[in-house]
Amino acid sequence: MALRVFLANNRVILLDGLQALLELQQDVKIVGKATNGHEAVRRIQKLRPDVAILDIDLASLNGMEASLKIGELSKSTAIVMLSAMTSPEVIFRALRAGVRGYLSKEASGLELVNAIRAVREGKRYLSPKITATLISDYISELRSPSPLESLTSHERHTLQLVVEGHPSAEIANILALSPKTIDTYRSRIKQKLGVRDLPALVKFAIQHGITSLE
Repeated sequence: MALRVFLANNRVILLDGLQALLELQQDVKIVGKATNGHEAVRRIQKLRPDVAILDIDLASLNGMEASLKIGELSKSTAIVMLSAMTSPEVIFRALRAGVRGYLSKEASGLELVNAIRAVREGKRYLSPKITATLISDYISELRSPSPLESLTSHERHTLQLVVEGHPSAEIANILALSPKTIDTYRSRIKQKLGVRDLPALVKFAIQHGITSLE
């Protein structure tokens, strides 16, 4: 039986490249693609693929938040995250979000194929650059909670949309909330994170894997 794979990446050229690469494997079938996080969640819920390969830096709804939603809506789908971010905190957040495989964007095609096969079998796969010892130590140690943990899901989503440049009215439309509520979220986010202005928010979002703004 073919291994059913879904791809999500902001860049169409990369989607096409990943599809061409994976379809060289006789037992792999690409069942769908998406160019943003919301679209990925909707289509994965409908298609129920075996594996979803998500870019961490998806527009509108980043790979972390998309993974959380996919875990709720399509529990049988194993997630492999592609990311240029290799800091322990970001990797830890991905694992907490239900990601089974985490690959650097510098990974080879063979690594990606190995990753999707591994996660389909219920295993965990980490890029060789990300040592198992580092992750194990990081998870087991008692550490101060990330500032992101103080934010609600709506606040994290609002943060991403704010740093992507969306105005409050547009964010309200995306989240089906009132502009006044969004303004309240913006104030709470700054207060909780201890920042005063947009540049500081952008810096925080990049450092914590909310967006890369590439």
